[in-house]
Amino acid sequence: MTPTEPMNPITEDDIANYLVNTPDFFERHASLLASVQLTHPQNHRSVSLQERQAQMLRDKIKALEHRIMDMIRHGNENMILTDKLHRWSCELLVTPPEQLAESAVDNIRDLFQVPQLALRLWSLGAAHAAAPYAQGVTEAVQKLATSLETPYVGPNSGYEAVQWLSEPAQAASLALLALRPAPGQPPFGLLVLASPDPKRFHSQMGTDLLERLGELAGAALSVLRS
Repeated sequence: MTPTEPMNPITEDDIANYLVNTPDFFERHASLLASVQLTHPQNHRSVSLQERQAQMLRDKIKALEHRIMDMIRHGNENMILTDKLHRWSCELLVTPPEQLAESAVDNIRDLFQVPQLALRLWSLGAAHAAAPYAQGVTEAVQKLATSLETPYVGPNSGYEAVQWLSEPAQAASLALLALRPAPGQPPFGLLVLASPDPKRFHSQMGTDLLERLGELAGAALSVLRS
């Protein structure tokens, strides 16, 4: 006689798979649903399956409401920033070349509430080569600008350009924007935005606005090269 082989015990996974693959089980055992008791996740009291499902649905609705509110808030913030960028661009269009660099910096400071800014340009025309914003640019800074395909945002890691700021020691976080006459062309300037708040500019933030800011500044200030 062949000895009886021991049967493998039924696991929770076996039960779950059976219920998933047998959708008519609860139709044949409808009374079972009414007797199922679950633990409420908040007060830990026993509730019926229907009540637990209703609570899960309420939680999902609440989560969706929070997501919608976040989307509305971000949408409003983006509209405000877009409006500021538009106003800044309009100011650039009507500013004379001899005031363009100073106006660009001042308007960024005022519109976007940036505590400290600095701008340096190089390879300028003779009429602008002696301006304060064209002085003190080293080869290392120019190489840094060339390496910036997108704006750098993050902590102050001892960049030479930080020394252009009026209070370098107060620059906890930075945004460095290389200025180009047009996308893909060599840079002719570097714009430094700084804040004492270490979270103002950080590596996880989106840089779309800063990229547009850099592109517009580069295009506008390129008139100083001639």
